[in-house]
Amino acid sequence: MDHSGHGMMMDLPPFTLGRGLEFGGDAFFLVGCLLGLALYGWAVLRLRRRGDSWPVGRIVAWVVGVLTVALVMCTKLNDYGMAMFSVHMVQHMVISMLSPILLLLGAPVTLTLRALPAAGRGHKGPRELLVALLHSRYMRVITHPAFTIPLFIASLYALYFTPLFDFLMESRAGHIAMMVHFLAVGLVFFWPIMGVDPGPHRPGYVMRMLELFAGMPFHAFFGIALMMASETMVTTFQHPPASLGIDALSDQQAAGGIAWAFSEIPSVLVLIALVFQWYTTEKRQSVRKDRAADRDGDKELAAYNAYLASLNARSQGSQS
Repeated sequence: MDHSGHGMMMDLPPFTLGRGLEFGGDAFFLVGCLLGLALYGWAVLRLRRRGDSWPVGRIVAWVVGVLTVALVMCTKLNDYGMAMFSVHMVQHMVISMLSPILLLLGAPVTLTLRALPAAGRGHKGPRELLVALLHSRYMRVITHPAFTIPLFIASLYALYFTPLFDFLMESRAGHIAMMVHFLAVGLVFFWPIMGVDPGPHRPGYVMRMLELFAGMPFHAFFGIALMMASETMVTTFQHPPASLGIDALSDQQAAGGIAWAFSEIPSVLVLIALVFQWYTTEKRQSVRKDRAADRDGDKELAAYNAYLASLNARSQGSQS
């Protein structure tokens, strides 16, 4: 296949939003999205049938997260992403930084653990296997900041600025594999930061914010590098189809602007989520302490009053 022309894309009409939203994208992601919605819905129904509740906000977050994946991968936008650097960058940013945050806010692991039945004593069912995986050495490694932050950064620089990107973009399968990688990297990067689902790493809120800001500047630098370049930096998009009527360098600069601007979006979303979690945690702990005080009859206060009474008795005894 011709590197520069992407023969299967030469007949693309000029890009318009209306035509871009026609379904005709990747079947792999379409099946995955439908399966994700179906399994999540089944788990929620299973909880409610036995009388348990599940927050509506988590359902909304999951559904919107799946829809963001479907929008960029299951519509004609995916076809344009094979020919236009700017559209490809929208796909990359959404599927690696927006979709993972929304999906994680849906707490799929917690939902799965609550929905799956426990196996009998001495047996291991799906629930027990999932718990074992969450506590495995493998999960401790791939969710550790020393692994996730370099991986998050390398997914930009080691991919776009090496021949690997052009190799993957030679085929639709390579493009899909790249997007699956972006989604997986986003999930493992934001998982310990979001702290919604159980996992091997549970840093404090301040540490989570530091982990978040450790990776975001590199996205901004990457975008600026694309915007400031005086020549095209990625071979794949050097010669876009003539029917699109775009300039390769201008499209690259637009892609850089998208990457630079998008680095702010997840930061804001995650910070809002962390502040809300922090507030609810403190409130929950305060309520727990109040309930404990009610149960023990304010033993600490009673002990302190008894101490004051003993001091008063000693004082009166010494005066007499």
